[in-house]
Amino acid sequence: MRSARSLGWAALPIVVTAAVLAALPPIWFGDSPYTTSLAVQALVFAAYGVGFNLIFGSTNQLFLCVGALAGVGGYGAVILIDETSLPMSVGIVVGTLSAAIVGGLLSWIAVRRSLGIIFTGIVTLVFSLAFANLLLGQRELTGAETGLVVSAAADKLGDDQVGGYYMFACLLVVFLVIFRVLQLSHIGWAFRALRDDEVAAELAGVDVARYRIYAATIGSAMIGLAGALFAYSSGYVSPSTYSFDRVDVRVLVLVAFGGLGTLLGPVVGAGVFAILDERLTTSLELREVLYGVFVLAIFLFFRRGVVHAVVSLWKRISKPRGEKPTLQPSRE
Repeated sequence: MRSARSLGWAALPIVVTAAVLAALPPIWFGDSPYTTSLAVQALVFAAYGVGFNLIFGSTNQLFLCVGALAGVGGYGAVILIDETSLPMSVGIVVGTLSAAIVGGLLSWIAVRRSLGIIFTGIVTLVFSLAFANLLLGQRELTGAETGLVVSAAADKLGDDQVGGYYMFACLLVVFLVIFRVLQLSHIGWAFRALRDDEVAAELAGVDVARYRIYAATIGSAMIGLAGALFAYSSGYVSPSTYSFDRVDVRVLVLVAFGGLGTLLGPVVGAGVFAILDERLTTSLELREVLYGVFVLAIFLFFRRGVVHAVVSLWKRISKPRGEKPTLQPSRE
């Protein structure tokens, strides 16, 4: 009974998130293509955020190449179907596997060289910049600045269609389920151990290298899949679609704002910044200034992220007076 109750609590945030996402279209954006595209972008960045959160939030590997990994998935899928006329589903699978292999390889290099957080970030940033130069240099293959039009793009699953919204909503829910399952498994225990204290984790028998590569491979596969599906949905890819300033900076900010290492941190962060984008659309030149002021303000008030703040507040309210604190498994 207690185990079933724990599983119910673990699944509750995902169920609530799925219900909210299912109810949003008629409530928020209806038939507006512009607002639908904003919602789709929020879901895509939330999906990127879950993958990044699995890599960095769980195992302290600072991957500053989220956009590049998404680009490996997106460009890999598009180029494959254009060159071979294979179905888009095959291209998406190949793009996802390619991103997983690249992410696992980057993690393997960091582990083999015993790189810390900062140097791992530098190595992955170099890869991100190299990938951007590769896209610009291979004009015949990638289209360089002009990009590529996806010949197999879906109309009903477009990034400005409700069908596209539900596709990415389902993708996000699946990613959250995977994240939660990993948290509740022995793999999640190993992730938390090496995140909190790598030396203590090694002394406890945790194979730090293996579990870091696991996290990087799975997280990179998530990012690559989201990038490939976004290419399929939008019908167009270019270097700016997966650029560092467009993807990595935003993902890092929204995950840190929502709560690093938490289940719903990327979802909360993506949702808040999507609403912010919509509200500041008419601000024109003041938009960037107001955006920066808002980001600064929220980080001053939510230093550990919104999810951590809400959970801590709930625990203080719900705990009876005089009760001694006890250690409880995380439900974030």
